[in-house]
Amino acid sequence: MATKNIKTSKKRKQEQNIHEEVITTHINADFDALASMIAAGKLYPRAVLVFPGSQEKNLRNFFLHSTSYLFNFIKIKQIDLDHVKRLILVDTRQKSRIGKFAKLAGRNSVEIHIYDHHPDSPDDIHGQVEVIRKVGSATAILTSLIREKKISLSPDEATVMCLGIHEDTGSFTFSSTTPEDYEAAAWLTSLGADHNVIADMLTRELTAEQVWLLNDLMRSATTRIINGVDIVITKVIRDEYIGDFAVLVHKFMEMENLSIVFALAQMEDRIYLVARSRVDEVNVAEIAIALGGGGHPQAASATIKNKTLTQVERSLQTLLRKRINPTKKAGDLMSSPVIHIPPEEAVKEAADLMTRYNINVLLVTDKKDALKGYITRQIVEKAVFLGLEHKKVNEYMNIEFSTVNPDTSLKKVQGLIIRNRLRILPVEKSGKVVGVITRTDLLNILIGDPLVPEFLYDATNASHFMRKKNMAAMLKERIPRKITQILKNIGHIADILGYNAYLVGGLVRDILLKQENFDVDIVIEGDGIEFAHEFAEHYDARVRSHRKFGTAVLILPDGFKVDVATARMEYYESPGAPPVVETSSLKRDLYRRDFTINTLAIRLNKRHYGTLIDYFGGQKDIREKVLRVLHNLSFVEDPTRVLRAIRFEQRFGFKIGKLTHALIKNAVKSDYFKDISGRRLFLELKLVLKEDDPVGAIYRMNEYNLLHLISPKIKLTKSLQALLEETKRVITWYNLLYLEGPFQPWKVYWHGLTSPLETKSLKALSGKMGVVDLDGRKMLSQREKAEQLLGSLYNFSGDSYQLYTMLVPYDTETLLYVMAKANNRSIKQHISNYFTKLNGIKIQLKGKDLVSMGYKPGPIFKEIFDHLLKARVNNLIKTKEDEIQFVKKTFSAGD
Repeated sequence: MATKNIKTSKKRKQEQNIHEEVITTHINADFDALASMIAAGKLYPRAVLVFPGSQEKNLRNFFLHSTSYLFNFIKIKQIDLDHVKRLILVDTRQKSRIGKFAKLAGRNSVEIHIYDHHPDSPDDIHGQVEVIRKVGSATAILTSLIREKKISLSPDEATVMCLGIHEDTGSFTFSSTTPEDYEAAAWLTSLGADHNVIADMLTRELTAEQVWLLNDLMRSATTRIINGVDIVITKVIRDEYIGDFAVLVHKFMEMENLSIVFALAQMEDRIYLVARSRVDEVNVAEIAIALGGGGHPQAASATIKNKTLTQVERSLQTLLRKRINPTKKAGDLMSSPVIHIPPEEAVKEAADLMTRYNINVLLVTDKKDALKGYITRQIVEKAVFLGLEHKKVNEYMNIEFSTVNPDTSLKKVQGLIIRNRLRILPVEKSGKVVGVITRTDLLNILIGDPLVPEFLYDATNASHFMRKKNMAAMLKERIPRKITQILKNIGHIADILGYNAYLVGGLVRDILLKQENFDVDIVIEGDGIEFAHEFAEHYDARVRSHRKFGTAVLILPDGFKVDVATARMEYYESPGAPPVVETSSLKRDLYRRDFTINTLAIRLNKRHYGTLIDYFGGQKDIREKVLRVLHNLSFVEDPTRVLRAIRFEQRFGFKIGKLTHALIKNAVKSDYFKDISGRRLFLELKLVLKEDDPVGAIYRMNEYNLLHLISPKIKLTKSLQALLEETKRVITWYNLLYLEGPFQPWKVYWHGLTSPLETKSLKALSGKMGVVDLDGRKMLSQREKAEQLLGSLYNFSGDSYQLYTMLVPYDTETLLYVMAKANNRSIKQHISNYFTKLNGIKIQLKGKDLVSMGYKPGPIFKEIFDHLLKARVNNLIKTKEDEIQFVKKTFSAGD
């Protein structure tokens, strides 16, 4: 009877909305919140489960399509707050995140129990019972309590709870994951947690609206460097609410392999913030809390009302500047190796070093690399002006200086440089100089952008703090597995030797451009030749080395080649002269390259495999499709870079930057090409002509007045333009025939480009450009006969064999040039017939066949073969049996 009265009383209370114990969580509840509520329900069986507000879309779908009817959830409108005596909070304790239940905080009549894993915040509620642990999920806390109390769970309950742990730990990939999370998930699995359901809930397909939203997140993303830390900020606007924004942000972060992302979405009348961080410097919970939200250091969110997207973004940036704690150290900022001079050297030598390396401050060190002082360009120039260039450097060097060690914090480096107005700050280790930090190095890392327009670099601002991005997934996706394995093997050998290994050059650029390129160029910070030999021993490769340049070529067993170079820097003793090479660091090695898009490097050491390093804004220029040089003297040092600029511009559809354009015009005007050898110029021209469509590059060369470099007689007249365009069409036509045999299109373009030259000038050009090998002499010889061939074809009326004997002595390239040059349809048809019907015709009978037929070897064999070929070409015979009968009929065995 008593039991019946209790049940009747409970039923009456429910009908009257009298619920004395309530379990709730945060607004926009996720699976960890749901799982925590269900777990808490096992600890508080008399309590009802109530969401304080909206849930994420995945969670709403769960309630519609899963076993939610098993759990005791009721709607918030069924709760009369005045009757609540105990409030159980899970996965939160922030007053601002529990909706109308916040009214119960502070009521003496309400007992509050808290189970949470988030960091403390100023908005926290305090309760009579608080179980707060630093774990990856709130569900893990409650699971351990259920396990301790030996409370039984159904497989459905175990599944939902395990799902909550998976979501909040990123399936155990987030850095906030702890052993307690693993243990809880393992125990739940042993109770029957269904991992197929878990996988299904975590990987639901995106709707069309979500796909578009994800695409917009990616397109609007910008990277900003705040206090030395790369922060990705992205924002989107939608009129209607689209669920699972946090899921989309997480997908975006994984797809782009980001370390820190802040995503803002304006949907309906609110701004939603979702933040994720994988680094200790950025605690996203602090930022979210300041904006009225919450979370933990690695994942947080906020919902902001009554503000515009612009206002929230501005507040976010202000908070980031105040709260990000950079941990960069001097060793991360410094440039090395250090360019230095002994104290006993003459001032003139200091002046030469400053000019050679384009620097404004030179450190003075003794034979043991101990720092003695420094000397500035102003002092050196003044001393030279006063005739003191033969005096020793130590007579005029500055001996008052500050130094730091590689572990000195960024804050201290900043204080020293700014407070003491230092141009340069040496970095010492064990009494030796190991690097330097310039003012520009510091400003670039603090501001996050180059301080000069259009990458106007000289050595005083060359050391831009590198931008990093992990490309391991992209390497796997865009290059063959064989090459990927080679790169990993390279990283392995570098680790053995204690060296840093990097993939550099065109392959890195083309991976980002999604272009096919399998040329592997490696830079080693260390001894590149030693590395190559060590690699060869481990992987059965051969080595060709060049000690003078610190380079080697690895030839693998299958013939695949890998170019290896010691990190080096170059200087030029005069415009157009070959470079002088010295050992250096990766940064200086990349600085010597031609264009920013070619300065990207990918780290190959195992620990950092796939890390993209970008000191000079190469990624930005690739995105913006702009071609820029690294410094103003680039074309003075190597004028052939002008042709490379044109080649890359045309190949990739880029635009030459404004400053680079002006520098090209200046190089042409100043005639820096005059000291370039003809052979070197020809090799660059050959690369231009080997492009898929070199005609645009030739036009661009004409715009820069560069065709005179080949010959002053070459002018881009209308007739030459027409010939080049026809050459392009003829080559396209020939490629579509898919004929066997060697074919080099660049030769056809070379013939067309040099067509204005008569024989004498063409011979002189070939000699000047070193095109004098056997192949070059053959090209010249056939060009001399091209006009005569045109005339013969114009008047031709013979049979197929006569056409065959006329054309067979010529290379394919020469015939295609004649075909392009001919303004006569019949000539084109003759050459077309030769390629499609006659070229490649062969007789089947051999000498041994004639001997077996009774013919004696001798001059008769050639006569027989000539007759057979003629009959074949004129389609009089088709099979080997036809040939036998033809020979028997035409030639007597006794002849």
